[in-house]
Amino acid sequence: MTAEPPTPNRTDSPTTDAPVAPPHSLLEDVFALVIGTLMVSFGLALLTASGAVTGGVAGIAILLSYVSDWPFGVWFVLINAPFFLLALLRMGWQFTLKTIVTVVLVSLFSSLHPAMLDLGSIEPVYGVLFGSAVTGVGFIVLFRHRASVGGISILCLFLQDRFGWRAGYVQMGFDAVIVLSSVFVVPLPMLALSVAGAVVMNLVIALNHRPHRYLA
Repeated sequence: MTAEPPTPNRTDSPTTDAPVAPPHSLLEDVFALVIGTLMVSFGLALLTASGAVTGGVAGIAILLSYVSDWPFGVWFVLINAPFFLLALLRMGWQFTLKTIVTVVLVSLFSSLHPAMLDLGSIEPVYGVLFGSAVTGVGFIVLFRHRASVGGISILCLFLQDRFGWRAGYVQMGFDAVIVLSSVFVVPLPMLALSVAGAVVMNLVIALNHRPHRYLA
């Protein structure tokens, strides 16, 4: 997943005399984290049920769930754990706390959806494209409340600060390696469909996550 977490201390307004958005309340943040992680985990559940892959830590966790006995949720938490320290150093404790909560919720909810819905006979094209779109909308909800699902995007921001490497390009490189490495696990038609899903997800985010347009 190429989604990039919100950068703290960045002014959401393009001009200094524009109105400043009031902060979200604790109740609003809690509600948003639950809804956002439900949507992200549901989208990833559709991708997994379709046999697809994606980028980022989620993509690594999905691949490992295909070749091991451990489910996606376990791998998702384990792989994300080392990035929490980077999040603390790069983004601050509030963002880190929200990130830990979102990672745990996505992991827990990833087991909820297959138990509530029969995803065994899902049509792959629908599952991948709609699942990617839903995941993108879930990211937007989290971003609006200064949260993310952690992972490689935090590492990319760290590398940008440390070495001046553009985070978006580094993220794209990581995601390309992850998705292309899945050629050993998934058939080529599904790999192509997975790439299409990644495009859909990032279009949803790019066209809708524009902080300068909103007050909150």
